[in-house]
Amino acid sequence: MSKLIKFYGEGCHFCEMMKPLDERLEKDLGVKLERLEVWDNQDNASQLSKVDTTCGGVPFYLNSETGKSLCGAANYETLKSWAQGEKSTQPSHNHNDDEHNMGH
Repeated sequence: MSKLIKFYGEGCHFCEMMKPLDERLEKDLGVKLERLEVWDNQDNASQLSKVDTTCGGVPFYLNSETGKSLCGAANYETLKSWAQGEKSTQPSHNHNDDEHNMGH
């Protein structure tokens, strides 16, 4: 398993919004972001349920080296800080009542 993981749902608007930032992150830092689709893949969904204790939706980013996660869409600086294991400046929230958690 990669150090940097993105759990996403196929067709998720916020996941799609993050794609250009994901690609920029890989290029800028020379890292590989493992992408795991969870709406149509039960194994990935099961894996997400084990590591996501606060977000409840996608996109959900996990840095398996630091244990830090990032919930939802973020700006590039926040994504980069997460990938580098720095403290996130993005306020945390969950997706219990929004469309991230609605499936497709």
